[in-house]
Amino acid sequence: MSMTERLLPTPSHTIGPFYGYALPFPGGGQVAPQGHPEAITLHGYVLDGAGEPIPDAMLDFWQAAPDGSLKGAPGSLRRDPATGGFLGRNSTDFTGFGRVPTDTDGHYALSTLVPGNTGQPYISVCVFARGLTNHLYTRAYLADGADPLLDALPADRRATLIAAEGTKGTYRFDIRLQGEGETVFLEFQ
Repeated sequence: MSMTERLLPTPSHTIGPFYGYALPFPGGGQVAPQGHPEAITLHGYVLDGAGEPIPDAMLDFWQAAPDGSLKGAPGSLRRDPATGGFLGRNSTDFTGFGRVPTDTDGHYALSTLVPGNTGQPYISVCVFARGLTNHLYTRAYLADGADPLLDALPADRRATLIAAEGTKGTYRFDIRLQGEGETVFLEFQ
């Protein structure tokens, strides 16, 4: 191939459901250090266009630390020296990253700390599910308020990005892949 030839991108293929066998790891939903007094729970359901739960979706979460930093704690995933498999997190470091599969009811749960983002605190979410040729990106805002992304949306679409605050540090954030109440998904160029 000459230096002037341009490579074409490889086409996407449907995602999963096979990723659920190798990518989830023990403690993937435990972003906050275990037992942290300020831990919150973000939870909800991943739903298809008919409002039915998706039992084999997987979600990746990224967020800023409570101080606003984006560094995370690399190396907090330990390997089992005998098998080479993941033992899980060390339960003391805030990592800023989580990976959670949905259960048979399409439900997920993430234990984390409130991000210290400027403006409205949010957690970035990447959705993997069967039938998707590309994963989907969205945000779960923990409060409604002034934010460039939220401000650019009509009220009904804006509402799909706001997690409903429950009791005792819980936030419910359902993700609808299509249909009525479809979650706003982001496109990155």
